[in-house]
This record gives sequence, C-alpha cells and structure tokens, in this order.
Amino acid sequence: MQWLNHKLFPFATHTYTSRDGVIRYVDVGSGPVLLFVHGTPTWSLLWRHALAKFASTHRVIAIDHLGFGMSEKPPEVDYSLPAHATRFREFVDYLGIQDITLIVHDFGGPIALRDVINRPSLYKKLILCNTFFWPFAGEFTVPTAASLLNGRVGKFLYLKLNISPRWLLPAVFANRQNLDPAVHAQYIAPFSNQTQRHAPWAMVHELTPDNPWLAQCWAQREPLTKVPTLLLWGTRDPVFGAVFLQRWQRLFQHVTICTYHDAGHFIQEEASFDYVKQIQTFIA
Repeated sequence: MQWLNHKLFPFATHTYTSRDGVIRYVDVGSGPVLLFVHGTPTWSLLWRHALAKFASTHRVIAIDHLGFGMSEKPPEVDYSLPAHATRFREFVDYLGIQDITLIVHDFGGPIALRDVINRPSLYKKLILCNTFFWPFAGEFTVPTAASLLNGRVGKFLYLKLNISPRWLLPAVFANRQNLDPAVHAQYIAPFSNQTQRHAPWAMVHELTPDNPWLAQCWAQREPLTKVPTLLLWGTRDPVFGAVFLQRWQRLFQHVTICTYHDAGHFIQEEASFDYVKQIQTFIA
C-alpha cells in the first residue's frame, strides 16, 4: 500500500474476507481484548496512540470498515449503517473474541453498539467518544448540513472533490493547528480517486430525522445501560457536542465522564495522550 506512512502507522495488518470485500485490521498483543471502531472518514490510524500504548498488555484490535482506510472500496457495495453493522458482527464472530472492551467513535458507535444490544454477554466495558445511536430528530446542525450535502451538490463534493477528509475533517477540530499535515495526508490518501469515495458519501444519507434503523437501535438500547461505560468527549465538537453527551449521560447506570473543553470531534488527535491515559485508568 504505497500511500501508507509506516512511521505514523507501524502496525502489521491482517485481512478478513467479508461477503462484500476484503477488510483489513490490526490485531497485536495478547491478553484482555480492546476493540477499536472508527467512524467516517477515518480509519484505524485514528487509534494509533492507543494501539501503541496497549499492545504490550492487551490484545488490541482495530478494524478498517469496508470502504475506509486500508480495506477494499468496491463502489457498488452497500455502505449503509445496517450493512456495516452486519459486517462488524461477522468480523467479531470470525475473531472468536469475548470479554471485549469496545471503544467507538463517530459512526463507529451505531455500527458496533448494535452488536452489544444483540449480544451483551460478549462485551464487558464500553468507551464512547463523540458518537451517537439515535436518529437526528430535534438536532439542528447535523440534519441541516446533511440535507445540503444529500443531493447532487453533495455528491459532487464527496465523489469529485473528496470533501470529507479534505475539508470537513479539519473543520470539526477545535484548533486546526492540532491536525498535523502528515496525519491529515494519511486521512486523505485512502480516497485517492472518486471510485474509492462511496463509503463516506453513503454516511451522509444516514443523518436523517426519520432513519428507521437508528430509531430501532435506540428503542432497543436497554442492554447498553448495564455495561460499565466511559464517555470521552470533546465539547467543542460542532457535530456531536454537549447535547449528545448529555443524552448518553442520562442513559447509563454506571458511567464515568471525561470532557475536553479544548478539543472538538477528534479527541484522539487533540487530546491524544490524555485520552489514552483515561482509557488506561478505566480498564484497570
């Protein structure tokens, strides 16, 4: 993979052949399982600091969803949330793992938390970072932006201009100077041509107030409430801000909260060392 910067991402990768295409993932170390799940338009690079920290004490796994990062990007595949969730469940089955501490971000939340609802016995702890699990009814910012991007203009911006990693990703940082140019280049590189950009484009269509799959997920949320949970949140996130954090906070019986008031959507980049420290304390 010529675009991969091995200095930034020095981890060996494995392949899992799903029914829709080849999924690549990191699987290093041994011991208790930490499973990291990214959103859009990122990939397992997002978790590099945590992967490096915990590989000596845990079995650390980070998936690249089909259509993202190092995984294949077939243009005609179903990249909807239900399809990603199904592939994730099958990936967990393939690995044969249990007693999982699940760490999710952004769209990684609904993709992976659906499996927690269906099979809560596999998961012993949750760590949620600026994510969601419900339709966007009542939220102003996201549906407004999504409605603007959902049509022909949005399709042009996503598929022709690669707007998601190029411009939208830095736009949700609290301070864009915290995004190292070399790191930004690694978020852009997996989408080098328009045939590789269908997965981020598909995510826009999920941000509707009447998404039935997300409505069903939220209606069935009760199994989540009993899992010990850590919320790690960048409060200057213009997409998943304080309203989202408060909704999560009300849900859980056993919850620990750590907020970053100088970080936006990507605490993994803007608070990289402290967020790893918080995970270490929580899993201890």
